[in-house]
Amino acid sequence: MTHRPCRAALLGLAAAALPLIASAHVGQDGAAHHGLLAGLLHPFTGLDHLLAMLAVGTWGALSLPASGAARGGLQRLGAAARLPLVFAALLLAGALAAAAGLRLPAVEPVIAASLLVLGLLVALRSRLPAAAASALVGGFALFHGAAHGTELGGAAALAGMVAATAVLHAAGLALGFAMRDRAPWLGRLAGGFTAAVGAGLLLA
Repeated sequence: MTHRPCRAALLGLAAAALPLIASAHVGQDGAAHHGLLAGLLHPFTGLDHLLAMLAVGTWGALSLPASGAARGGLQRLGAAARLPLVFAALLLAGALAAAAGLRLPAVEPVIAASLLVLGLLVALRSRLPAAAASALVGGFALFHGAAHGTELGGAAALAGMVAATAVLHAAGLALGFAMRDRAPWLGRLAGGFTAAVGAGLLLA
């Protein structure tokens, strides 16, 4: 059910996102950053990476069916965590590949597209078959990992990046579960904001 106030709020978020786009890659100075602390901080220094990781967790929770096996506590959490686990695993794979010298094409446009797509999936509370959702999230994660892998150096930095990613996914899951029944409108706004940032990056 779509209301004019909701549409107006989404447009407002899109406008608000535009000034933030310029800061989406804070700290990328072309030199590799080393050490556990650098890896832990890295996902928090780019708005694009931060929003994508939150969105994956949020979508994982919001896309659960309302009934069935996923209704049970641990089963529900396990089902919701599937997409974050896929993202974290392929994020690391992409980072390792980039650190080894493999370069993926169009990394930044794909990262921007990931925000647009994931934001819309969150806003619409869309459900995809498990295999399709995993393939989509995993594909995006490879490109996010490739970007991280060119900016981080050493095993400690990569381990820190994965740990920070897990924290952001957990925060996204918590937000998604909170939004499911108590504040579904907030999911639309958060997804709309994420999609607006992605669209802005594509246009920038």
